[in-house]
Amino acid sequence: MTQFHVLVPDNVDQAALDILQSAGDITVTAPGKMSRAETLAAIGDADALIIRSATKADAELLNAANKLKIIARAGVGVDNVDLDTATLKGIAVVNTPGGNTVSTAEHAFGLMLALARHIPQAHISMNEGKWDRKTFMGNELRGAILGIVGFGRIGRALAKRAQAFEMTVVAHDPYIALDIAEDFGVELISLDNLFSRSDYISLHSLVTDETRHMINAESIARMKYGVRIVNAARGALIDEAALAAAIQSGQVAGAALDVYDPEPPASDNPLLSLPGVVHTPHLAASTDQAQVAVAVEAAELVIQALKKGDFQNVVNPNALG
Repeated sequence: MTQFHVLVPDNVDQAALDILQSAGDITVTAPGKMSRAETLAAIGDADALIIRSATKADAELLNAANKLKIIARAGVGVDNVDLDTATLKGIAVVNTPGGNTVSTAEHAFGLMLALARHIPQAHISMNEGKWDRKTFMGNELRGAILGIVGFGRIGRALAKRAQAFEMTVVAHDPYIALDIAEDFGVELISLDNLFSRSDYISLHSLVTDETRHMINAESIARMKYGVRIVNAARGALIDEAALAAAIQSGQVAGAALDVYDPEPPASDNPLLSLPGVVHTPHLAASTDQAQVAVAVEAAELVIQALKKGDFQNVVNPNALG
C-alpha cells in the first residue's frame, strides 16, 4: 500500500491527528508549532499539508515541496496560501468553511452589542473606580438596519441572530441568488444601497481585488451619518486610515474590529488609540468547538483526497486540471 506523509506545522486539535493516524497508510508529522526553517526542511517529502493561519504557504515553501498534492486550511480564509503557485504546481488548496460558522457569527454579533452599548469602555471605567452612566449611554439594536456584506454561511447565521433582536437585515452578495436571501427574510440589495441605508454594517467577504479596501473614504462618504462598522472577516477589507479619520469626524460613530492588516496590527495603527473602537485579537473562530470542527474537517478532507482521489472544498479548481 502507498504510504502518505501528512505535515502539520501548526497546532491543531488532537482529534484531527487521531483521525489521520487511524486512517492507515498515513504517516503524520505534527510536533506542534514548527518554525519556518523546520517547515521548509520537512515539506520536501510531504504529500499533504494541514495549516491554520500562522503558516505562510508562500512560493518559497511550495517550491520546496516535491510531492505535495493538497493543502488543507483549518479555517475559511486562504490568504496565507499562494494560490497562483499552488495552481501552477497542481496542488489543490481546500478550506473548511463550515466549522467556524457559528463561532464567527456569534463573535460578530457580540462585537455589535459591545459597540452599541459601550460595554468594554464601561468595564474599563469601572475598573478605574468610576461610576459614569451618562458617558456610556447606548443604543438599542431593535429597529436598527443591519447591512451584511457577504451572505454566505456566516452572513446567514448572523442574520438569524440579528432578526431575533428585531433588527431589519439587508445584504449584498453578487454570488447569492435572490431566493436564498428571501428564504432568510433578507432583502438583497446593491452595495451602494446597503451603505446608504444601514445603521450597522458587518463585513463577511473574502479579500479579492474587488473587495480590498471596500471600506474607504469614498464608500464611507456614501454611508448614513453615524453608521457603525463591524469586521470579523479580514482586515484588508478596510482602509484603516480612512476609517480612523471618519470616526474622528463623526461620520462613523464607531467600529468593532477582530481583524487587521497586517496582523498583529502595527503599533502606529490609527484605530488602536480611538475611544470609539472595540478591539479583539482575531478571536472570531477561537472557540473550543470551532477549533475541533475545522481541524477534524481538514483531516477528513486530506484522507479523502490522498486515499480516494476525492478533492472537496477546492478553492483553486484549476490545480486539478
